[in-house]
This record gives sequence, structure tokens and C-alpha cells, in this order.
Amino acid sequence: MPPRPSSAPTRIALVAFPGIRAFDVSVITEVWGVDRTDRGVPRFDLRRTAADQAPIPLRGGLSLSPDRTLAWLARADLIVVPGLDDHLTPAPAPVLDALRRAHTRGTPIAALCGGAFTLAQAGLLDGRQAVTHWNLTDLLRTHHPQVTVVPDALFLQDDNVWTSAGTAAGIDLCLHLVRTAHGAEAAAAIARSMVTAPFRTGTQAQFIEHPTPHTDRDADTLAAVRAFALTHLAEPHTVADLAARAGMSPRSFARHFQATTGTTPLRWLTTQRIAAAQKLLERTDLPLPEVARRTGFGSEITMRQHFATHLATSPRDYRLAFHHTPGQPEVDTSRPHP
Repeated sequence: MPPRPSSAPTRIALVAFPGIRAFDVSVITEVWGVDRTDRGVPRFDLRRTAADQAPIPLRGGLSLSPDRTLAWLARADLIVVPGLDDHLTPAPAPVLDALRRAHTRGTPIAALCGGAFTLAQAGLLDGRQAVTHWNLTDLLRTHHPQVTVVPDALFLQDDNVWTSAGTAAGIDLCLHLVRTAHGAEAAAAIARSMVTAPFRTGTQAQFIEHPTPHTDRDADTLAAVRAFALTHLAEPHTVADLAARAGMSPRSFARHFQATTGTTPLRWLTTQRIAAAQKLLERTDLPLPEVARRTGFGSEITMRQHFATHLATSPRDYRLAFHHTPGQPEVDTSRPHP
């Protein structure tokens, strides 16, 4: 979703039909339907689209009132499809046709949780990778064998089609889409108001085993190590160094770290360095080598390589797209969320 001029609100279409999940409707509305321009978040124009404008019943005695028909999808910058209460619910033919046309136009389409089944019904996932709730992967494979189901990711993108895992991963995907289009600070401001973590990568594992009392103690130790790393991002950190701080062997530390966070120590550290660099690029005029030094990349070349791999852009281009008005206070990068 390319950045839009600040004067033009990003147009988001929520696709509604009987059987969609109220939770996902709430997530989409909370991310894009609340005016947070006083906190530096861009204006969004969220519309509830459906085949017609009759109220749509939702589980729990709720209902949704569409304010646009599916024709509005032609104006949308992003289309978001909620999950389903019954994951095999057939979507209305007009919905499937509208999604196909939107994809042909090149409009990004994102599905939360079981919304992947709707995209699969439309044929938009044929020959593509997709993710859904970990408990639904076999069901998606069985009913849509043309889809390459990725069992262990929070969200992913394939050919401008986004899918996410269950429940909280839908929040992660929505915040990621905001971050991609409007920068890390806008996504962080929304996350703060929702009291949720602003940055979980799509490659992070969906499912983490419930801790026992012993692993609770390990988790506390690991949290302290992560806090240390976050407040010393400019310093080099190896797995061996972090393991020594935790009082563990490197192998044991790496195993416990992944069990607790769903990712590896070095992948987590790289993610935090990127997030800190994004903030500095958005909020300061520091030279790129200094941004790289402060965030622990060591050199501008290394930082550029990581930006290309993880964000598909360069630090220079990221700054051009998301740099805020000069004179705003410098962001404190010593407190990314662990």
C-alpha cells in the first residue's frame, strides 16, 4: 500500500457479509476507524462495504450497518476481509466477484484469521502461500488444496494478498499494514492506544506452549536479558554474550528464547534494531551512518542490507517517505517493546 499525500485519507474497505466474526470487525474498526490525528496518525476513511446496505447480523446479538456497497471497493487503497464464525461459510457471489476484480486492479487485500477461506473461495490464494489460525491449517488444506498453507507464521504476503493467523495475529497484520504505508511511529501510536505490542514480525511462531512454573522463571530471566539488549542496542550482542548474562549455555538460551518469544535471539535483535532505526529515520535528521551506529548495525551498508531484506526499501527511501516535520523532539530509541 503506497504512501498517500498527507491531505488525502487512506481509504480502507471492510468487506462484510453474514457470518463474519465480530472480533475481527472490531479490530479493523479500532485500527482504522478511530481518529488519532492529534497523535500524529494519518487520517483514514474506513467504510463498511457489503452487497447491499441492509444490516448484517453478527454473533452475540450484534449487527453491522454497511455504509457503502461493494462498488466502493474500486476506490479503496486497501481491502480487509474479517474472519468467519463458521470457517466453511460460503461467501456471497457478489463478494467473491468484487474481490477478484479488486485483485486484478492491483488493490492490496488482507484477510484476518479464517478470512483466508473467503479469499480461497475467490481463487485468490490458488498457487499462493497463505496462513490461517494454527488449528485451521488442515481444514484449509483439505478444502483448498491449490493453496500452499504455511503452518507457522503470524502473517504473510503473496502477490499483494495478505493473510494472518488467528485472533491477535490479525491485530499484528493490521498494524504491519499501517507501518508499511505510514511508518513505524503511526503504527506505534495506534498500538499504544490499543495497549498492544507495536511490532511482532510475520515470521514469529503462532503458538507458544503454556509455561510451567520453572519456565516462568526462565521467562523472567530472558525478559531481563531482552531489556538489557534494548537499552544497549548500539553495542554488539552475540548469542553467547546474551546467554552468559542469562546464566545459560548458548544452546539452552537459544532454545528457551525461542520457546518464550516464538523467534530466535538474533532475529529478535535484528527486528528491534530495524524498529529503532525506523524511528530515528522518521523523527531525526541524523546522518545514516550515525543511525546505523546508534541502532547497532555498525555500518550504513549493513543497515541498508537489513532494510532491503525486511522492508524491501532502503533507509534513505524510508526517510524520504516517512520523515516528519523537522523540529519535532527526537525519539527515545532505548525503549522498544520487548
